[in-house]
Amino acid sequence: MPPDLRGAMRTFATGVCVATTYRDTPGGRRHDAVTVNSLGSISLDPPLVSLSFRRDSTFLGDLLASGRWAVSILPAGAREIARRLAGPPAARAAHVAEIEARPGERTGALVLAGASWLECGLQDRFDLGDHTLVIGDVLATGHDGRPPALVFVHGGYHTVADPRATTVDLSGPGHWGEAL
Repeated sequence: MPPDLRGAMRTFATGVCVATTYRDTPGGRRHDAVTVNSLGSISLDPPLVSLSFRRDSTFLGDLLASGRWAVSILPAGAREIARRLAGPPAARAAHVAEIEARPGERTGALVLAGASWLECGLQDRFDLGDHTLVIGDVLATGHDGRPPALVFVHGGYHTVADPRATTVDLSGPGHWGEAL
């Protein structure tokens, strides 16, 4: 019996983001947005992040064609946006027109209002299993203070708002796999 990866990963809390990109068509620019939880910080110098998409994803096709995307890191109040943009491409298309967003200054990809965000340019891609991992150069960022975060765990959206939480300085050596 193969390992139950999906079952095990359901217990791993991840942040919830909306990735946006576009495709220029004869009729104009067509934006797309999809809920993701695969955002990873790869490097601070140079600033690099990663996202992972199914190989047959129409969103991935648009991202690879444009070479540009944005990621909006959702606050707790954005559960409905996350839910609406988690569906198939046809269902998402109607919702993309309704979301409050602006085109990013560096990429033209949509940046959602009220969210922390990254604008990225495609640096590399890797086909791995049934997914493609894209690596992006972070071209611009912004953040909206410290609202409670939206996370996904055990198949549902939750809020991180623990008043007992302590802040840990992760900027020094010994964090994120650095040698002491």
